[in-house]
Amino acid sequence: MIDIDPALQGAMETFFEESRDLLQEMEQILLGVETHGLEAEQLNALFRAAHTIKGSAGLFGLDPLVRFTHRLENLLDRIRAGQQAFAAEQMVPLLLACADHLGAYLAMLQGAEPFQPDFLAEDVRLLEALEAVQQPQPEGSRLPAPVSNRPASPVVQPADTPAPADQPQASQPASWHISLRFGVDTFRDGMDPLSFLQYLRQMGEILGLVTLTDQLPKFAELDPESCYLGFEIAFASTASKAELAAVFDFVKDSCTLHILPSHDRLPEYLRMIESLPEADHKLGEILVAVGSLTPEELQQALGQQREEEDRSGQHHPLGEILVASQMVQEPLVQGALAKQQQQRAQRQMLRIHAEELDQLVDLVGELVIASAGNRLRAQEEERELRVEAAVQVARLVEEIRDRALHLRMIEVNEIYQRFPRVVRDTAKQLGKDIRLEIRGEQTELDKSMAEKIVDPLMHLVRNAMDHGIEPAATRQATGKDPQGRILLQARHDASGILIEVQDDGAGLQRDKILRKAIEKGLVQEDQKLSDAEVFALIFAPGFSTAEKISDISGRGVGMDVVKQNIESIRGSIDIESQPGQGTTIRIRLPLTLSIIDGFVVRIGKGLFVIPSDAVEECLEYPQVEAAGYLQLRGQPLPLLDLAAMFQVEQDAGSRRNVIVVGQGSERIGVLVGAILGNQQTVIKPLGRLFESLPGISAATILGNGELAPILDIAHLLQHHTRPSRTAQPTSSS
Repeated sequence: MIDIDPALQGAMETFFEESRDLLQEMEQILLGVETHGLEAEQLNALFRAAHTIKGSAGLFGLDPLVRFTHRLENLLDRIRAGQQAFAAEQMVPLLLACADHLGAYLAMLQGAEPFQPDFLAEDVRLLEALEAVQQPQPEGSRLPAPVSNRPASPVVQPADTPAPADQPQASQPASWHISLRFGVDTFRDGMDPLSFLQYLRQMGEILGLVTLTDQLPKFAELDPESCYLGFEIAFASTASKAELAAVFDFVKDSCTLHILPSHDRLPEYLRMIESLPEADHKLGEILVAVGSLTPEELQQALGQQREEEDRSGQHHPLGEILVASQMVQEPLVQGALAKQQQQRAQRQMLRIHAEELDQLVDLVGELVIASAGNRLRAQEEERELRVEAAVQVARLVEEIRDRALHLRMIEVNEIYQRFPRVVRDTAKQLGKDIRLEIRGEQTELDKSMAEKIVDPLMHLVRNAMDHGIEPAATRQATGKDPQGRILLQARHDASGILIEVQDDGAGLQRDKILRKAIEKGLVQEDQKLSDAEVFALIFAPGFSTAEKISDISGRGVGMDVVKQNIESIRGSIDIESQPGQGTTIRIRLPLTLSIIDGFVVRIGKGLFVIPSDAVEECLEYPQVEAAGYLQLRGQPLPLLDLAAMFQVEQDAGSRRNVIVVGQGSERIGVLVGAILGNQQTVIKPLGRLFESLPGISAATILGNGELAPILDIAHLLQHHTRPSRTAQPTSSS
């Protein structure tokens, strides 16, 4: 749809990505405004986001996006200037809709998709809404700006940038200080100093003028054809510095001219510097961009710097030269230097394509396998130096593995940041008052895992709002806070990441769930089930207790998919609920999907891997006939014989061991043969033919080239064999 120079394609992709980040920032600010009000700094951040998107879109010729964003920018600028009231109940929905529309613009422009009629209709509707909401204020009136105890830093358009036709002009002209000394040959060159002052009056107003006569010689030495005049001028004008300098083009080579913004304008220029888009700008480029330095002045200062370099091999910093030459005031140089440092700090963050990062992790995985094989062969040769070198390589590979995996880690906040908007919109749709609380935003998890957990979490949150949280009147009648509460929190658990979705609603109705399950033939009427087993029935395909079907939930689809999606990334889900108090859904996820530390054990003649993060301790198994419960520190520990489960022939009389594994509050002991030690394990997914094997989540290739299944601890805990409770426990200390 838009022709782009291939050389700019990479830059445009960065623009799309950064623009989406800015829209996300706008959304978060607007959602907070409804609760906490609008502060000046937040308003400035909204304006900066719109201004940056508009400016960057203009560089790529994305005119439709520029046009829409400019209208949005106008509204925000009027609010900042006190010319427009900010009514949250009216403005927040409109600004959120505009942010959504900008997101749709970005998606279609990036995908080179044509604008559809419904999109164009929404475009017209929002433009009309932006126009309608900008009601003119009575002459001379000015609304109070939002109050904040932090210094405001509004974005000001550079003086040398022409304002768009529909953008209001500044109510007060800009003020300049012009220091001018004409050259001694000005008269001889046919120039009249007075004519320059008269022309200057056409561009603004001379507020004050002081004639400098300090260069005048004694009367006897005065040459009537020489010019000794100079002027200090206080000038009010909307013209830029470059436009003012152009007035004196005919005498620029013979006069000394300094044009500086008045001291009252310094804060304005500092804010302009702060609002510049992030880019790799040099000091002089920053000052030229905001109009406090002309390109000619920059070249003059750089020339002076080069001359110093040629003359002495050293030179003064550019900022010092600019200040000493009275081209720019020192505060502006300091502001530009601070902006430069900020840009350098941000350039240290690199954007990497996810596919390239995945390829790196895959290669590290192969390196782990090769390192394990190298170490194994070194041990077989029993050569001390070779073993020592192999151990050193293995240690470095482990460090590379950890760092490579950390590159793919993101904070949970990147997932959570989209939920405030969902809760807000869904609550309004349901007519309920619900607040969202978020904790543990800094908890990290694998990016590939994060992408697969978003939809399940979204479904759980919407279900909690629809089924869990009661209407305000119902809550008040039962003594609850009329405002419902949903808590999203994440933290590191012993074996991975624990994510909880908690609500303070009515809780799950055990009897209703059980009755519906009996009707659907999922359980027998006389079957005895624990609360956890009953609640787990809601994950059955097509299961729903909703009496009414809504757009949000109640069709019996989704909860089974939630469970499937979570289990597909080796996670588990369980439910805890109390009638009248609410429901908590816990999702446990592994730390990574690619490489883990694993216990290699022998079962019969085969090798298996147990994830190390699930292992709590290892014990020697007493040689007794019956398998049942192991008495561990006064507590019965259920035992699971893996040889029996996988139908693997165990050598008679061979030594056996117990590995205690756990997840959350559940734990069992698994019976294995020899324990061969801990090693890095690269996870290889099973093919479709084997992906439903009970108790097996994946496979790995060991250092000796042998294939070893990886045990699914969550499945073993959920479906482990429980012998009769009358069996005599085996004693162990």
